[in-house]
Amino acid sequence: MSERQPVLTATQPAANRRNLVLVTGASRGLGKNAALQLAQAGYDLIITYQQHAAAAEAVVSAIRDTGQRACALQLDVADSAQLPVFVANLHQQIAKHWPEHQHGLYAVVHNAGIGIHQAYSQTTEAQLDQLFNLHVKGPYLLTQLLLPLLQSGSRILNFSSGLTRFAIPGYSAYAMMKAAVESMTHYQAKELAELGIRVNVLAPGAIETDFGGGAVRDNSDINQYLASQTALGRVGQPEDIGRMVRLLLSEDSQWMTAQRVEASGGMFL
Repeated sequence: MSERQPVLTATQPAANRRNLVLVTGASRGLGKNAALQLAQAGYDLIITYQQHAAAAEAVVSAIRDTGQRACALQLDVADSAQLPVFVANLHQQIAKHWPEHQHGLYAVVHNAGIGIHQAYSQTTEAQLDQLFNLHVKGPYLLTQLLLPLLQSGSRILNFSSGLTRFAIPGYSAYAMMKAAVESMTHYQAKELAELGIRVNVLAPGAIETDFGGGAVRDNSDINQYLASQTALGRVGQPEDIGRMVRLLLSEDSQWMTAQRVEASGGMFL
């Protein structure tokens, strides 16, 4: 695979030079919206993408339009052998393009992920391995490698799912991995507190994206059923989650750590 050069945009300086955020899997879906919401709030962004460089470049351009700066780097979170190379590249890009951030990142948002819809009786070992490597092993090891870039007051935000609270047939493997993410969050929050790092986990409900083949967005029967089971009477939009990311990274959340925050509009109460 040929190495792509990161896409960088240079605009006017941000008001707060400490607010550089890394968001994984931000070329589309919830990661894209979170990055755009954070840019509107005054953060500079480093986003990652796995395959779709053009889509990532479009997100970078949209971030630039808000007046912030951005860089897109390729990363397959599930490939643990790639993680040290990515982090070394990340250090280089920060030193080159954000010298005022040479001491680190303000926050890391672990958003990258996929969903596999498969009956429990039919779920394969390969599917379990794929989900584990992407949702659990990758973020676990990547966070370890990023610790030198995280200062006192930094934030880590992991992504879980409403499926750890309620059960919908076909998502046993995916929900298991997200339950592991929630447990990982508790231990990170406990052990990294001495470094002044706050760690929380955000659990979205049903959202209209292309996740899982876009069933919630594109299948009207599924959409209407889930809306009928949601207290606020509709399924979520990407903006609903992007705003929650912005809230959980804000200074207003400085007394919060080790918390699971569900943003589902009140599903299956």
